Parts: sequence; C-alpha cells; structure tokens
Amino acid sequence: MSKVSPKKHLGQHFLVDQNIARKIVEQLTLPGGVEDVLEIGPGMGVLTQYMLEHKEYRTTVLDIDRESIAYLQQHFPALGDRIISADFLKTDLSKLFPGKFAIIGNFPYNISSQIFFKVLEHRDVVPEVVCMIQKEVAERLASPPGNKAYGILSVLLQAFYTIDYKFTVHENVFHPPPKVKSGVISVVRNDRKSLPCDEKLFFSVVKNSFGTRRKTLRNCLKTFNLPPEVTTQPVFDKRAEQLSVEDFIALTQLVEQNI
Repeated sequence: MSKVSPKKHLGQHFLVDQNIARKIVEQLTLPGGVEDVLEIGPGMGVLTQYMLEHKEYRTTVLDIDRESIAYLQQHFPALGDRIISADFLKTDLSKLFPGKFAIIGNFPYNISSQIFFKVLEHRDVVPEVVCMIQKEVAERLASPPGNKAYGILSVLLQAFYTIDYKFTVHENVFHPPPKVKSGVISVVRNDRKSLPCDEKLFFSVVKNSFGTRRKTLRNCLKTFNLPPEVTTQPVFDKRAEQLSVEDFIALTQLVEQNI
C-alpha cells in the first residue's frame, strides 16, 4: 500500500510537512514520569515516525479508518499490537491503559470538541494533550476571560488544565488543504484535584451562562429560579465571557446555596 486516500466523511487532512510534524511532537513533555502516549488519528504516521524516535515513550496509535490501520501495520511493524482500529469517542480507555497516558494528534476538526469533553471525563489519567485543531477552536480553548473567543469549553478545560497556544499551521501543508488555518496547542493538567462545588452543577451553570452570549447572567440563569434578592448581586449584571474559572466556581457555589 503506497498511500491512504483522505476521506471527507472522516474529516481527514493529512499533514505533509515533516518539520511541522517534528515540531508538534517536540511540544510533548510527558510530565510526572508518564510513558504511555496515545496518538489519535495517525493517518499515514507523519507524527508517529517522530514519536517512535523517542524510546522513552510507549506509543499507541488509534484510528477509525481501516485503510490507515492497514498502512500503519505495513509501515510501522514495531508498534505491533499497539495499532488500534477503533473510534476514540467510543473506546473504553481504561482497557487500553492501566495508568496515566498523554494524548497527541492531528484531530479531525469535526470531533475536536467531543475529544476534549472525553479528555475532561478522564482528566485524572490524562496529564497532557498536544494537538493540532482548527485555529479558531485552538484560540477559543486558550482564550482568557474578556475575549469574544472565550466560551464553554474554554472554562471547563481551563478549570483543570493550563492551555498554551503554540503556533499556527497554514492550509498549504496538508493534503487535501483544509479551508481554514490550524493551531497547535499544549494542554497540561493543573494542580486542581476537584472543584469546591458540585461538578455537574458547575458544568450546567457554565453552559447556561453562555447560552445567549449577549445577555447578562441574570437572564441566562433564569432556569435555576434563583430568589430575586440573589440575582440583584453585581455578578448577575455581567456576561459569561467576563467571568474567570474562579468566578464561575463562586457563582456555582452561590447557585448551589439557593436552589
């Protein structure tokens, strides 16, 4: 098999620039003695080849595309049974890794947000993610409060991870070229073990707060039926994008006390 045909329904855009591939792999730090790394969507192994240069990493690759799996088995026999044919979003990760593992990949743009929601679910065993995603999404995840790009996933991820926008990748280094630029980000677990509030409620407060971006929190959080004397507090005059993670935690605690 010479090459894998990119499939539109899988959102495949194969990176062909070797220098960028090497640079993406170089962003990986593997904190705390972690050895296992899962590469999502390796395609034809443009990142995989540089991962395998790091003998200290135990690399596992996972792809939903059977043609890619066949290509990887042919070209990277050293991976052996660590070439997994599966859908990441439906995979039981605890069966693949007994302990902690990092994640790397050129994520399909159409499921990048879903990948991060799954990372959040496994945050206690995923200390680091290095990935290339759509530039607009990468900027959103790394965005600080007060920025229009700041949104639901920015808050939820930043509650547990430090996100660093590394560099921009242009369309012309892919086959086929996507219609948008890409961004590479590093996502590293912070020291927060758990939230000092109800976690499900925190997620709900954040999602509702961004429900209608132009409206104040007073309007966005009507669904919680808070007492009028609570919603006269200054925080309810703000919009969601003005609140930091710590502000959202305090807001969740306030909601928790009054519902």
